[in-house]
Amino acid sequence: MADKLKFALALVLAIAGVVGFYLLSEQIMVLRVCSVLAGLIAGGAVAWFTQPGRIFAGFVNEAVTEAKKVVWPSRRETVQTTGIVFLFVVVMAIFLWLTDKSAEWVIYNLILGWK
Repeated sequence: MADKLKFALALVLAIAGVVGFYLLSEQIMVLRVCSVLAGLIAGGAVAWFTQPGRIFAGFVNEAVTEAKKVVWPSRRETVQTTGIVFLFVVVMAIFLWLTDKSAEWVIYNLILGWK
């Protein structure tokens, strides 16, 4: 029950930051943006101390750890793979264009005799 109240308070704080943005419409933009950021940071801080917030923080830490384990391709591999994809797209476009024009020729010239 306490977690639900904390989470509701976090949501209210985040909404208050956004409402503050509109209530401070006569103020400079920096103050308005700071209002939104303050509300989001305060809401995030309160949500952090809930059980779902701790579970989410653990999930984020595990995701960062797994992302560090990934072997990312080198620049050369990325450029080569991109080139192969572009080449494949061009070849498929030419193939589909030829297929379309061939079907058009067969249907209109040979079968229907329109041209």
